[in-house]
Amino acid sequence: MTQPRTHTTRELDRRRGDGIEVRLLWCQNDGHVTVAVTDTKTGEAFELPVREGERALEVFHHPYAYAARPQHRRVPITASHSS
Repeated sequence: MTQPRTHTTRELDRRRGDGIEVRLLWCQNDGHVTVAVTDTKTGEAFELPVREGERALEVFHHPYAYAARPQHRRVPITASHSS
């Protein structure tokens, strides 16, 4: 019987302003970086995977600009995954 694989995610940075929380997350297991955005005013929350060739800090500082790009898929965050 195989053990379920757990993902260890580390928060590299966080910023808050006007009800918006943005977190830069790194998964130790696979090296993927994501930016998690939570709007406490509307309840909207999503993640943006940082794609190959993109700068993680650029996505972190401008998540809505990246979310508007057609090649990016906003991944909804469940309540248990958002902080």
